[in-house]
Amino acid sequence: MSVHKPSLKDYLAICRFDHFTKHVFIIPGICLAYILRYQHVHIQWANILFGCIVALSIASANYAINEWLDRNFDKFHPDKSWRTAIQFNLDPRVVWLMWGGLVFIGLGAAWLAGKVMFIAGSLFVLQGIFYNVPPLRSKDRAYLDVVSESINNPIRLTIGWAMIDPTTLPPASIILAYWLGGAFLMAAKRLSEYRETNAAGQREELEKYRKSFLHYSELSLLISCVAYAMMSNFFMAVFFIKYRVEFIILLPMTTYLFCYYLAISMKPGSVAQKPENLLHERNLIVTMSALFVLFLLALFIDMPFIETLAVQKYIVLP
Repeated sequence: MSVHKPSLKDYLAICRFDHFTKHVFIIPGICLAYILRYQHVHIQWANILFGCIVALSIASANYAINEWLDRNFDKFHPDKSWRTAIQFNLDPRVVWLMWGGLVFIGLGAAWLAGKVMFIAGSLFVLQGIFYNVPPLRSKDRAYLDVVSESINNPIRLTIGWAMIDPTTLPPASIILAYWLGGAFLMAAKRLSEYRETNAAGQREELEKYRKSFLHYSELSLLISCVAYAMMSNFFMAVFFIKYRVEFIILLPMTTYLFCYYLAISMKPGSVAQKPENLLHERNLIVTMSALFVLFLLALFIDMPFIETLAVQKYIVLP
C-alpha cells in the first residue's frame, strides 16, 4: 500500500465515473414509457436531466462504499488489487462524506423529479447498503449476491421510465424480465471469474476475494445462468403478448443474445468480467443492433397472422 497521501483525484477515482456506460440500461425505460404512455404525458426535459443526476450520483455513491468496504477482499483479485482504496490510505471520513454528499444530490434530484423517481432513487441507495455494508452484505451469500446486485437493472429501467412518466411504474412483467436478465449477466460474470481463476489454480484466492464462491461450482453457476435466461425470456413473452403481440418475433433474437453472451463468458479473459467494457465487443454490438432493428419493425408494422396465432385457443384436428 502506498504511503503517499491520496489526492482529490484518488478520492474521485473510487466513484468510478468512467462506468457511465452501465447506465445504458436506462434507455429502454425511456423508450418503453414513450411508446406506452406518450398519449398521457407531456415530456419535461428537466425530468430527464434530474434522472441522469439521480443515476450518476447514486451509482457513484454505491461504487465509493463498494471500493472502500471491499478493500480487504479486492486485494486477492488479480485485477482489483490495483484499485485506489488498496493502493492508498484513504480517510474513511472523506469516503463516507462523499457517499453522503452524492446520495443527497441524487435523492434531491429524485425528489424534484417526482414520486416514482424518488422511489427508484431510494431503492438504489438501499441496494448499495444491502449489497455492501456489514452485517447485511448480501454479496457474500451465494445466489443472493446475484439477485441483490442485479436489482440495479430494473431500478435503472424505472429511472428511465420516470424521466418520461413521473406518475406510474413500468409493467411488472418487464421489471421482472429486466431483473432476471440482469441476474443472468451477473451470474455469467461470476462463471467467467470462477473458470479463469480455477484454471489458474487460484481457487483459494477467489474464495478470499468473495465468500459466496465458497458455495459455487462451475456447474451451479452455469445452471443458474440458464435458469435466469429462461425466466427472463418468459416474462418478456408475457410483456410482448400483453402490450403488442408483434414483439413476440424478438424472442428468437433475445434467446440468441443470451446464448452468445454465455459463450463470451466462458472465454479466457472474458469481457463479461468487466461489463463496463462491453461496448468494445463488436459482435455483441452488432447483435444488439439487429435486435433493435427487429424491435422497430415489430413496433411499426402490424402482423395480423401473429395475432391470429396468439388468440387461437385450440386447434381442431380434421
